[in-house]
Amino acid sequence: MKKTILLVVPLALALSGARGDVTLPPLISDNMLLESTKAVVWGKADPGEKVTVKLGKSEAHATADKDGRWSVKLLGLQPGTPGELTVSGKNNLTVKNVAVGDVWVCSGQSNMEMTLKCGHHPSGGVANFDQEIAAANHPDIRMFTVPKKASETPVEDLEGKWEVCTPDVVAKWSAVGYFFGRKLNQDLKLPIGLIHTSWGGTPAQSWTPSDVIQADPEFKTVYWEPRQKELSNIVELKAKYNNETLPAWQAKADQAKAAGLPVPGRPRPPYGPNEGPTVSALYNKMIHGATPYGIKGAIWYQGEANAGGLDADRYSRLLPAMITSWRKAWNQPDFPFYIVQLANFQAPTPDPVDNSWAHLRESQRLVAETLPHTGLAVTIDIGEEKSIHPANKQDVGIRLALAAEAQTYGKKIVYSGPAFAKVQFEGNTAKISFKPGTAAGLKTTDGTPVKSFAIAGEDKKFVWAEAKIETPAPAEKAKGKKKAEAQAAAPAEPILVLSAPGVDKPVAIRYAWAINPPVNLVNEAGLPAVPFRTDNWPLAQPTPAPKPSATPAPSATPTPAPSAAPSATASPK
Repeated sequence: MKKTILLVVPLALALSGARGDVTLPPLISDNMLLESTKAVVWGKADPGEKVTVKLGKSEAHATADKDGRWSVKLLGLQPGTPGELTVSGKNNLTVKNVAVGDVWVCSGQSNMEMTLKCGHHPSGGVANFDQEIAAANHPDIRMFTVPKKASETPVEDLEGKWEVCTPDVVAKWSAVGYFFGRKLNQDLKLPIGLIHTSWGGTPAQSWTPSDVIQADPEFKTVYWEPRQKELSNIVELKAKYNNETLPAWQAKADQAKAAGLPVPGRPRPPYGPNEGPTVSALYNKMIHGATPYGIKGAIWYQGEANAGGLDADRYSRLLPAMITSWRKAWNQPDFPFYIVQLANFQAPTPDPVDNSWAHLRESQRLVAETLPHTGLAVTIDIGEEKSIHPANKQDVGIRLALAAEAQTYGKKIVYSGPAFAKVQFEGNTAKISFKPGTAAGLKTTDGTPVKSFAIAGEDKKFVWAEAKIETPAPAEKAKGKKKAEAQAAAPAEPILVLSAPGVDKPVAIRYAWAINPPVNLVNEAGLPAVPFRTDNWPLAQPTPAPKPSATPAPSATPTPAPSAAPSATASPK
């Protein structure tokens, strides 16, 4: 009996001691990079336990609350690599090779998930991936990659680990995140940390907190309620899938394969609790746990999974709701958020047609123009007809970085291509002006006429337009105040003049309004013109959106949502 007691008591004491140890979440670990102005460190300990955190000359103290949680903010940190972070309580912990700089969250679906070397692209990775990987020796760039997991409820700790950029690890890093971080690191001489959390084929509602989804009547009906119905019937749904849906698909797939025809896509199984990228499930598991960590901002490459029909217009409300919820969760109401506009994809169309991808791009542009501290990286010129995952991720990262350098870091650089400001209709012509600073050196990349402008009269039938670049004449000679007023009123940058045979009284124009429009209009920085339209006409029989790389969460057939677009004479922000 004594032997039994001697064995049990030490074990109980050991377990009690283990509970008293100070612990840290995975984000606070070796090779991490802390945001210099918002360096937050947190963890768990016994209630009432005093904890001391030191990094370089910065020291902070905390006392664990009744739930054992504690948090400190380290002040006075300077960008660089100060070395080791120590955490002391009843036990001592050391976090090695800590850097200080700026931290950016990199999120979205497969085009953000796409790694430098991967199977997303037929070539096996991004453009020149072998050379890019071999040259990736940047000790001041760190990435924390979050595994793809889901949860029905918010999870405190974010899974993953920090890695220092070397050729040995970078092949499996987010390519867009890496090229964005590399550009910032090289241009700003600043250590850059990247928290990469993405999942291919996922819609924005999967990345949005459930309270935000449920608070909006339309989002609740379209996104939340179908998921709750699926959960309540999951046993029956899985049985039907296994016994009926899957065998039926397999039979069709076998027939197609035998006949040399395309094999239909495998239907997704019903998702049980915590099983897939359903509404709010990715925010809960892959974002929520990062919100205590100080960040500089976020970059976002997503939208393909929301580009179907009316969801493309709804995105203009869903995306800002998601962004605002993230800012609230981080308690950083103005952190910058940069959006990659969808690239061109699939076969070009010979005539002007409506398309849901064009509407999704419009929603992305409207968010960037109206929601404070957001920006847009246009990629309408670097996509691929036959791959939804373009190999050119270098320019995506660079354009995101240019937007950040200008809008967040205050550099005086050109960061946007020609962006629509206003249109003036005169007789049978339409004169387009661009936002100041975006159209200097307006030209075409190939020396041919400007492509992909369409014009319509009151019959709402669009036809291709001839677009001519015109440089405004200098202000007329005048004296004194009149001369100054004339010079101030003279447009400083080129304009476009549009016309088309048969359209005697144009009322609307569209640019690059297609899933894969041929484009060649750029500014002196080589940045492409931003797709836009001046009408607010309803979506007309949209062409089907291509399927993303993975099946998104289910959604019900939505009720119509009004289309949002600037008026023909309005000058958007």
